[in-house]
Amino acid sequence: MALSVSAAVLLGIIVFVLLKGGYVRVGSALACTLFGFTLAATGLAPVITTGLASFAGLISSL
Repeated sequence: MALSVSAAVLLGIIVFVLLKGGYVRVGSALACTLFGFTLAATGLAPVITTGLASFAGLISSL
């Protein structure tokens, strides 16, 4: 749970910086966010969560 909260905060900060800098428009960010919520409701959600956890474990072992 702590990993997912940390990842959400980090991604939120990145999106905020990209929006503020003008690299990403609000409509594109909203579309990506809605796609993420839709993807989380599918059967792929456990696979994605496992992949992110494995990636975080790989990064932390470096």
